[in-house]
Amino acid sequence: MTRIALVLGMLLAFGVMKLPAERALSLQHRSAAGGKFDDVVNLDLREKIGQLGFIAALSGFRAMLADFLFIEAHVAWERTEWGRVLFLFRQVTTLQPHVPLFWDMAAWHMAWNASAAAMNDTSQSRLAFRVKAQREYFALGKDFLERGIKNNPDKPQLYEALARLYRDKFGDHARASEFFAKAAALPGAPSYDKRFSAYELSHCEGREREAYERLRALYDGGEKERLPTLIKRLKFLEDKLNVPQDQRIP
Repeated sequence: MTRIALVLGMLLAFGVMKLPAERALSLQHRSAAGGKFDDVVNLDLREKIGQLGFIAALSGFRAMLADFLFIEAHVAWERTEWGRVLFLFRQVTTLQPHVPLFWDMAAWHMAWNASAAAMNDTSQSRLAFRVKAQREYFALGKDFLERGIKNNPDKPQLYEALARLYRDKFGDHARASEFFAKAAALPGAPSYDKRFSAYELSHCEGREREAYERLRALYDGGEKERLPTLIKRLKFLEDKLNVPQDQRIP
């Protein structure tokens, strides 16, 4: 606790020392802009992360404070304090919106961990209320990933995480396929994203032909693509689409 207090004290001290200089710069900007100056972003940030966080952000300590709060969120997770986990991750992602890991972890805690805890909450006897709470946590996870993508549109891992959320929590194969495909189209994406997109599409009623063509193209791409799941889904579609025997895979 002494070390934490020391770090926070240093953050506060540096922030306070820099405020006069920053105020002078602010006044210069106002003058240069003819008296028009947009403080909305700073005010919004102040509301979201509080006075200490605001000072730290102004002082260039955003990354340090975000890391500290990330650790605090982990501690809150271990204690199953879901409201605090949500509160802390909102602060972390506000301070460091261009770190995909923070958005991904926030979504995972909400959509997987907190939702499971809500569904298994023995203090709530009514199933309907437990299901409602679970769905609210799914929605929070989805919101984190959507905002994460907005701030990091070139990061495939966030699209992939959203695809998994649609697949595993919402049972929405079409949206899962869409976001696996978006992930696959980005530089640095794992090769399996393209396969996963086709797998999900093969579960979509009315899109079997499209899914078959994509899976067949992957199969024809070589031995490395001929994985058990791909072969299984391809054979399923061959039967469903009545593909002629001479055009089927072995």
